[in-house]
Amino acid sequence: MDSYKNLSMQLKKWLIIVPLAMTMLTGCSLLEKLVYRIDINQGNYVEQSAVDQLKFGMSKEQVRYVLGSPMLVENGYPNTWYYIYLHTKGHDAPIQHDLIANFDDQGRLVEVTGDFPVSGAFFESIN
Repeated sequence: MDSYKNLSMQLKKWLIIVPLAMTMLTGCSLLEKLVYRIDINQGNYVEQSAVDQLKFGMSKEQVRYVLGSPMLVENGYPNTWYYIYLHTKGHDAPIQHDLIANFDDQGRLVEVTGDFPVSGAFFESIN
């Protein structure tokens, strides 16, 4: 009977300690770091090698062939294409890369801005 009483006391002690410890850990960022988070990629992944192929005066179809479809074309502004890429790796801060392609009223590429520099050959003639 005495061993049953000791076992009962130990069980009660653990029933108090374990939930208390779990409550304290959930508020701690350490527990958050232990939880696995997948990498999340959203938007258009653009490589510098693709941007290097862009040339002044390219048509919208040619730009779409090189870079793919834009992530965003605003209503009322069809001559501005947004290529946005957001990468979140696990618990790290998200990384965003933007590329904005501007076209004239005839649908010809006139400017590329954002996180990717255009090549030195951007203003050369289109072949």
